[in-house]
Amino acid sequence: MYDQYYGLSGKPFQLTPDPAFYFESATHRKAMSYLGYGLAQGEGLIVITGEIGAGKSTLVAHLMDTIDDRRLTAAQLVSTQVGPDDLIRLVATKFGIDSEGADKADLLRDIEDFLNAQARAGKRTLLVVDEAQNLPLAALEELRMFSNFQLGNQPLMQIFLLGQPEFRDTFQESPSLEQLRQRVIATHHLEPMEADEVEPYILHRLAKVGWDGNPRFTADAMDELYKASGGIPRRLNVIAGRVMLAGAIDEASRIDGEMVREVVSDMGADADAAKESRATAAALQDAAPAAAPVAADARPVEFAPAAMTLAVDGDRVQHARDSRVAALEARIAELEAQIADQEAELRRAVTLMINWIDDGDVGRPTRRTRAA
Repeated sequence: MYDQYYGLSGKPFQLTPDPAFYFESATHRKAMSYLGYGLAQGEGLIVITGEIGAGKSTLVAHLMDTIDDRRLTAAQLVSTQVGPDDLIRLVATKFGIDSEGADKADLLRDIEDFLNAQARAGKRTLLVVDEAQNLPLAALEELRMFSNFQLGNQPLMQIFLLGQPEFRDTFQESPSLEQLRQRVIATHHLEPMEADEVEPYILHRLAKVGWDGNPRFTADAMDELYKASGGIPRRLNVIAGRVMLAGAIDEASRIDGEMVREVVSDMGADADAAKESRATAAALQDAAPAAAPVAADARPVEFAPAAMTLAVDGDRVQHARDSRVAALEARIAELEAQIADQEAELRRAVTLMINWIDDGDVGRPTRRTRAA
């Protein structure tokens, strides 16, 4: 929507990792240096960690985009909580090895044969494991076994491990991973961007989609974007995208700090409402009477309209706390009203944007509206 209003060729702040939007901040430059060093060495493991949204996946996408597949065969695995045998099967599949019906020994032999064939053809093999924090220790040990494959003195597989901060802690502290740690030749933790990197990052992504200076971001808008995102690229993308949408709805050619603060405030209110809704649902579930065992000769369950009562076996009566239920019901009604207002605002915003696209001047807003 906002990309059409501002005449952009695409969405500059999409959340899907795209190597075309790779931005080399200071911390990403260091990470790429380590990865390049690892590729030059042709052996061992490289470990890259970072917070959620720090740009690990974009870093990998950029790396894979720059690899010369005539000299290097690379496979990327986004790991889940799989056991060691399943991990071996996944690795085999990533390298195009048929794993159907094969046991662990057969798969390991097939993988080693594949690696030897690559080496004889003058090609090296790289395995990139993303979200490594999801792997159990036993599966990590299997990765160490891969690093043992050699042709003469030449290692047959190199491994890059990428994960969230908890993986760094596990990797450094677990006694069972000592042998794996000894094979690591470099590590790096992706830090958030610095404040002075936010503006180049924003302008870099805008330039990739044909931005011509409209809208213009003021200096205080960049300051607010940094404060709200903490320099985490994914958070920055989310906020900047919402700010651009707000600018399109307001037909703004200038985005300043006040607009960013308003959008961030709206996003916080949305998040708070969602949390309250979840808390209310959980509280209602907790307040509901627990089901009691029913004897063969039990009387039917009876519900009193004023105060809910449950009669089982004639003697067993549990009184629901009417005041708490009433309060919860009132809160639900309040939240439903808020949601209805937000949906109305969203429908209004969508209608305005459709009118702009279809009719030019029809339906242009006369006041500031915020997307829910």
